[in-house]
Parts: sequence; structure tokens; C-alpha cells
Amino acid sequence: MGMLRYVRGVVLAGCLLLISNQICSQEHPSLVLTKEGVQKIRAELGNVPLFDASLKKLKEEVDAEIALGIDTPIPKDFSGGYTHERHKKNFVILQKAGVLFQILEDEKYAHYIKDMLFQYEGMYKDLPLHPKERSYARGKLFWQCLNDSNWLVYVSQAYDCIYDWLTKKERKQLEKNLLRPFADFISIENPQFYNRVHNHSTWGNAAVGMIGLVMDDDELVDRALYGIEDDGLEIGGKDNDGGTIKIEGQKSGFLANVDEPFSPDGYYTEGPYYQRYAMYPFLIFAQALHNVRPDVKIFEYKDSVLLKSVKTLIDLSDADGEFFALNDGQKGMSYASNQVVSAVDIAYNFGGKDPQFLSIAEKQGQVLLDDSGLAVAMGIRDGKAKPFIKESVNLTDGSDGKQGGVGILRYGNEDLTLVFKYAAQGLSHGHYDKLSFSMFEKGDELLQDYGLARFVNIGQKGGGNYLKENTTWAKQSIAHNTLVQNETSHFKGEYEIGSQHHSELYFFDASNKEVQVVSAKEKSAYPGTEMHRTMAMIKWPHFKKPFVLDIMKVNSEKENQYDLPFYFLGQVIEANFEYKAPTMLHALGKENGYQHLWLEGKGVPTLDNAKLLWLNQGKFYSLTTTVNNMDELLFTRIGANDPQFNLRRDAALMIRRKNTANTVFVSVIEPHGSYSPVSELALDSNSNIAHIEVLFDDDNYTAVSIEGVGGHKALFILSNREALKTEEHKLQINDKEYQWNGPFYYIITNK
Repeated sequence: MGMLRYVRGVVLAGCLLLISNQICSQEHPSLVLTKEGVQKIRAELGNVPLFDASLKKLKEEVDAEIALGIDTPIPKDFSGGYTHERHKKNFVILQKAGVLFQILEDEKYAHYIKDMLFQYEGMYKDLPLHPKERSYARGKLFWQCLNDSNWLVYVSQAYDCIYDWLTKKERKQLEKNLLRPFADFISIENPQFYNRVHNHSTWGNAAVGMIGLVMDDDELVDRALYGIEDDGLEIGGKDNDGGTIKIEGQKSGFLANVDEPFSPDGYYTEGPYYQRYAMYPFLIFAQALHNVRPDVKIFEYKDSVLLKSVKTLIDLSDADGEFFALNDGQKGMSYASNQVVSAVDIAYNFGGKDPQFLSIAEKQGQVLLDDSGLAVAMGIRDGKAKPFIKESVNLTDGSDGKQGGVGILRYGNEDLTLVFKYAAQGLSHGHYDKLSFSMFEKGDELLQDYGLARFVNIGQKGGGNYLKENTTWAKQSIAHNTLVQNETSHFKGEYEIGSQHHSELYFFDASNKEVQVVSAKEKSAYPGTEMHRTMAMIKWPHFKKPFVLDIMKVNSEKENQYDLPFYFLGQVIEANFEYKAPTMLHALGKENGYQHLWLEGKGVPTLDNAKLLWLNQGKFYSLTTTVNNMDELLFTRIGANDPQFNLRRDAALMIRRKNTANTVFVSVIEPHGSYSPVSELALDSNSNIAHIEVLFDDDNYTAVSIEGVGGHKALFILSNREALKTEEHKLQINDKEYQWNGPFYYIITNK
């Protein structure tokens, strides 16, 4: 890709940038804090409670670090080790000290920043590559260039805050021996890290660009926005996460990292966990560009997708604000994280001041100590906050929004939430889990997505990095609530194949809150086999809580073995089928994730419905599924071939159907009742579903009957071939004719 270059011209004693008539001698600070913003902050101190509280907390933290003295140890550790965590702490404290210097005008913070930067300057020029060799792009201060980039993103802000306070000689020394070499190292010297589309590269682009803005270095800013023109790379092997690094002909630079991973809806293809992580460099660099280089119009770029993405990210969280574990994602990560604090503040300030963001900021309990944070804190003080209402939403994936997506169905105030994934591969952090789903009641997950296999920053567990079980288990199809054919993962578990394909949305309809439906098809996971999954969230007037109807239809050119697992969380209460527990545990299989599953029980259904009842977090749940007498019902538990206990010991019920080409699995997942350990009362502990039945199934239509224990009945008919809302349909079932328009028909037949 050819690079656009900005030309610098020198005119007499001053220099004039030939872009937007911007004068080189810019004011400082100008990146995140601005001269005007600092004056406004000082004028408001003591009058804005949330801002004042955030400032007080930050001052206490930085003062405690200053009292400990400066330590810049020779790097030697992975994540979680002392040297890693010390350098990580250093760059965070440097940035915060810069903020305090500007707001409080106390020179002790400027001296602290200068002294630490010169310690780094003294060591950096002779610093070799990090001794840990695990990374595809080793850093110098850290084991990977990613963390070196983190360092420069934060340090550039600190340097901006003391830029005018330093002498010209001091600035020249720091820039010549530390800051410019640092930027060159993570970019020119590591193109396999820098010149790609990935959250790692986003950090690198932002780091180079932000220090370039501070130093008024147009070449660095250009490199940040557009990447390195001729890096000489073709294929760079594997990255830390096992993804292929393919560079030849690939776009690169910050703008490419906005263009490619974000869909028009603001969904980030790697998933919410990494969207959260990348939001800091995306938004903080965008704010710096807006302040210093308004000609880029970054907040308008790609239909303002960066600002739009913040709302999307919050939409990808449960009722407690914890992000759905799509692809590689650590459970428990939430919008309380510092990265999302920054994103919410910036999105509010530059995105039209949506009052819904203020309610999120209230829950976060802190704000940025800059212009954006002040705007948020003042909005909260002035009573402008409105609740952030999370509705049902379909989020497209892919730069053009045409590479699958994620459908989220919600009932009430997140009383029940269904997360249905039919997305693209998700770059190197993607999992092989087409048409998978997870479910939540309020903030409690009842059918889970496993997430990642990693103990982030816990040094005892693989240096805090991804464990091999992330590849052997967490990414594999059998680790998810989706169909697995012949004990082989989707796309054979190969990134190069999976990244070429995505599922297709069949339809999404949340217009009727009582019957919301999402449906998608997958035709490439297993050549010759089409999977079509439809999930409907239904609220019956006879039931206190809504339930989910799940229809997985499979058509194949040959007979296969199909496994459909449901990873439930909690304690088994009851099953309506007999099963035998083996006297000795053995793994269910040898590869593709099956080697990590213990077989704890095996049964054969005697009825045409199998039912499992379990208890979790004081709530009862039931799974009712259609079966035949040739099916096997397998109780499995994660943990086989895991001698270091790297995996959680979670359970699943798996339906196994052998020697079958075309078939349909129909299930109802139902929350009901509660149990109190205080009163010791179990309320509504039995399932409300009496029976489900496939009344009709062919290539064109699938019809399912649902019967409640009170005799109430409903019929759900799905058009398998035509999803247009205007299409007319006619189907006769048991001598009764049904007519309707659109992809599905639902009626309560016995009220």
C-alpha cells in the first residue's frame, strides 16, 4: 500500500507545516489535556464531586509511589513478574504525575517524571532485546512489543505535560536517546508487530503517533496513521496467540485498524474483551489527533465508528456490566475497567454528550482527569444522567458489516439475555464456534461460553500468558454450545480456513418483545453440511419468566455423528432419564478438545423428551430437548488431561446422534423458580414445559409444538428457505392449514 506523505517546509526562523496551516510551535499540553482545558479544570476544582474524588484518589496513589522512590530494573520477567509489573506501574504513574503537575502546578511531579525518564534514557541505548524469547516480537522493557507500546502511549502523555517545563537541551537528549529510538524500535524494527491489523498494532500505532504529536514529528505521525510502506515482509509466522501473521498486501496503520476490525455498527471483530483493551489506544490517540491534528477529522472517520463503538461495547455486557466472553475473553472483565472509563468519557465529550453515558460513569465511580472527564463529572453533578437502556440488538461483523455478527435478545430489564454468535473468525483471538450461544439471567450466566484459558498477569500460570489449553480446549468447537460433527472442530480448527468464512444472518426480529427471534446459517464449517440455527426468546402469559426455543437443523450429504453440548453452570437437581456413571473416568476423545472432557455419565432416553434440571445462584433452570431412542445422553466435565489444573471443572449435558445425515435438534431452555438457603424454601422448582415435539420438518419448513404443564400450547413454524418479511407461506399440519407472511409464524393454540 502506498503511503501518503506530509511535507514539512522551513520558512525563515519559524517552520510552517503545509497542512491545515498548522504552526510547528504548538502549545503543551495538547494531547489529552489542553491548555484551555487545564485552566477550566483549575477553575472548577472543589465544585465537581466526582472529578474531585478522582483527583484525590489519584494524588494519593502517585504520592505513595513518589515516596517509594524510582526503580527502573533491568527487564527479565514475563507478565506478573517483578520487573514486568514495575515497568508497567512506572508508565501508569508517569502519566498520572503529568496530570497532577498540570492541574496542581506542583513541580515535584515534574521532577519525578524528568528523573524517571532520564533513568530510562540512561539504560535504553544499551538495552538488549528482552531475555524471554516467547514472543513473535520481543520488546526491550517488556517481553513483547505490545507492552513496550503501552509504555510509550502513557509516557507520551507525561512528556506532553512537562514538555514546556523541560529545557530545550533536556528535550533534545530525551528525544534523541529514548523517545525517537523507542518509536523506531516498535515500528520499523518490528514490522511483524506494527504493520498489521490487530489490537497489538493499534497500540503500536497509537504509541508512535502520540509521541510524534508531542515532538511535532510529522514523519512519526504519518507512520502511525498509514503504517510502514515497504517493510519487506511476506509471512511472519505465528503471533503469541497462534494466529498467522500475513503481511503482504495488507493494509496497516491506525486508520487501517479503524477500517478493518470495526463493523459499521461498531462491533470489533476480536470480541468485546479485546475491544475493551483496544479502546484506550483507539480513543486516547483519537482525542490527541482531534486536539493537535483536527484536519484528520478522526471522530468523523468511517461514519464516526470510534464513537459509535463505545455504545456497542456496553451493549456487549450483561446486567452487571461484565462483557460477554466471545472469542478470547476473560470472564469478569467489565466496563469498570480503566480503558472503558476513558472510552465513556471521550465518547460523551466528543459524541454529542449522550446522557446515557453519564449513568455508566456513575457506576464506574471515576473519570479521566482531563477535559472529557470534567465534562462527564459536570454532567453528573448537574443531574443530566439518564439510565443506559440495553435493548435487543443485532451487531454486524466485518469492515462492511457483511461478515456475520452477534445477535443479542433481551427481555425486560435484562431479566433474560441470549447472546447468539454467527460472526467472522475474529482474527487470531477467534474461536471455532459458529452458531454458538450463551444465556444470562440478570448478571448470572446459566449456559456458558468458556472464554479464554489464561490467568492474566498471574506469573505462576505460564507467565500470565495464554496457556496451551487455550488452543487445545478453549478455541475448539466442543468447548461451546454448538454442533460438532465427527468430533472435529469447525474448519478443522485451522485459522487459515476459518478466517476465510463467516456465518450468514437469516433474519433478526425483535419487533415483538414477547417473541424475539434470531436465525443464522453456516455452510462452510463442515464442507457438505449446512447448519441452520434459530433461537426464539418467548414470554408466555402463563409463565413468570421467558424461555428460549432453540432449533438446530442440520442437512448433510452423508451420515455423520453429531454432538450438541449444553454447558450448564450449577448443581444437577434432576434428570428424567437413566444414566450410568463409570467406575473409572476416561476422556471422551483424543483430540479437538475431546481429550479434555471426562465422561461422567452415559444414558439412553426412554421418552421422546429428555429433561435436565439444575440449580445455580439460587435459581432453577431446565433444559428440555427432543430425542430419539438411538441418541446418547452424555454427562461430561472439563478437566481431563489437565495435570496442572489450568481448566475449570465445569459440566455439560451432550446430546450425541450417530449415523445421521439430515436431522433437527429442538430444545427449550427455561429459567424458573428460586431457592433461598435462609428460608430453605424452593419455589417453582419444577419445569413448566410438559412436552415439545417436531410436528413437521422438511427442506422448506420446520414446525414445533410447545406444551406447558397447565395444558397451554403454542406452535412455532420456521420457513427454512425464505426469510423475506413479505413472503407468503402456507403449510398444512395434521389436516390444519396455516397461512402467514414472513420467515416465522407463532401462535398460542390453546390459551
